Amino acid sequence: MMKILIPVDGSDNSLKAVRHAIQRFLGNGATEIHLLHVRAPLTQHAARFISRRNRAAWHRDEADKALEPSRALLQQHGVPFAAHVELGERAATIDRVAQRLRVNQIVMGTARKNSLTRLIEDSVTSKVLALARVPVEVVVGDSVSKLERMVVPAGIGAAVVFLLAAAD
Repeated sequence: MMKILIPVDGSDNSLKAVRHAIQRFLGNGATEIHLLHVRAPLTQHAARFISRRNRAAWHRDEADKALEPSRALLQQHGVPFAAHVELGERAATIDRVAQRLRVNQIVMGTARKNSLTRLIEDSVTSKVLALARVPVEVVVGDSVSKLERMVVPAGIGAAVVFLLAAAD
């Protein structure tokens, strides 16, 4: 039995990973699929003003919104699955859950980005690739928008100018 963990966030790219896993299941019914949605905990400052019950309800509602497209897709194809919701840092939590569930593989979707963008930004995919103790299959999704392709390099250029000015 092949056990696959699919981190999902409700994005089109994570749905591509789910579609990929569905094709695998249809080719080999001996596949167990686990969806995982990781929620970032609220900051201590924000948490002080919201009751534990309200925080839990909010996290549950947001997780349901993120998981719903993946659940619907799996149900539409008659693929059995289990859904999990965890709080924590995304990459470390994905690795921890993969170990706890003893999955054979992590399948995750990611946007097409240039190497400079991946180097600068905080990529969950890159972190999972570095942390995971099981194979990670990355399903490439859509390209980033033109705006994002221009803004990140412009932001890097502005940071360099600022650092040079501060050095003088």
